[in-house]
Amino acid sequence: MPPREPAPRRTDEARWTDASRQNPRAGRIGRALVYLSLVAGSLVVLLPLVVVFLTSLKTSGEVADGGALSLPGDWLNFGNYATAFSDGKMLTAFGNTAFILLFSITGTVIIGSMTAYAIDRFHFRAKKLVMALFLIATLVPGVTTQVATFQVVNSFGLFDSRWAPILLYMGTDIVSIYIFLQFVRGIPISLDEAARLDGANSFTVYRKVILPLLKPAIATVVIIKGITVYNDFYIPFLYMPSQELGTISTALFRFKGPFGAHWENISAGAILVILPTLAIFLFLQRYIYNGFAQGATK
Repeated sequence: MPPREPAPRRTDEARWTDASRQNPRAGRIGRALVYLSLVAGSLVVLLPLVVVFLTSLKTSGEVADGGALSLPGDWLNFGNYATAFSDGKMLTAFGNTAFILLFSITGTVIIGSMTAYAIDRFHFRAKKLVMALFLIATLVPGVTTQVATFQVVNSFGLFDSRWAPILLYMGTDIVSIYIFLQFVRGIPISLDEAARLDGANSFTVYRKVILPLLKPAIATVVIIKGITVYNDFYIPFLYMPSQELGTISTALFRFKGPFGAHWENISAGAILVILPTLAIFLFLQRYIYNGFAQGATK
């Protein structure tokens, strides 16, 4: 007799449908709770954005006298955006941010993929110790080591330069190593052996075999690392105090004075900062989800 094919696995939606048929009232209540939780989550995410957008269109008097959700008097008041762009030196900030992003992401991809390749393909005595140290590094809060980190950066003469955050971003991304490691483990070792039979050394195997197959992981790391660097405030503020070296996150801090803050200008600048990341995320969101899903199942 031919072997029996295994029965197809039932999805959660099918189980929910069967349960709803057996108890229609419980099914309606469960579905209502699901939609209610989705609406509540959407409000939590969208409400701050709505408040920032409304504030960016108000005058300083409307911000002082009105509430957070009060409507602006003029919906075409884009003067705050012009002030944020000019007085906040947003163009210079965007240029510095792009420079830091380019070198940080490139270094992270190279270092992370090489490290993952070495850990998975090479066998050495301290391999388990290295993996344990990587895990410990993810558990140590970065704030607790900032005094020693600052002294090291200052001793290299990189303080108040764009290379200080670049060096820190490239050397402290353990997550990218784990993402690359999951993908490298899914690449058959037979490809390495076939390349070595053709005379390829370890670096050639990495460059011509491993790296081209890591495109989904590279896309995931580029997006995640890019958004992290783009939104970071602490490291640029600490290591780049000069106004000429500010990033988009520190540029918004210029509207905070000793006697108060110009919230209408800060909100306009925040909208200018949000738009590029929002557009990139909406355009590349499928790569983010696919990269995480593939990395989880490797």
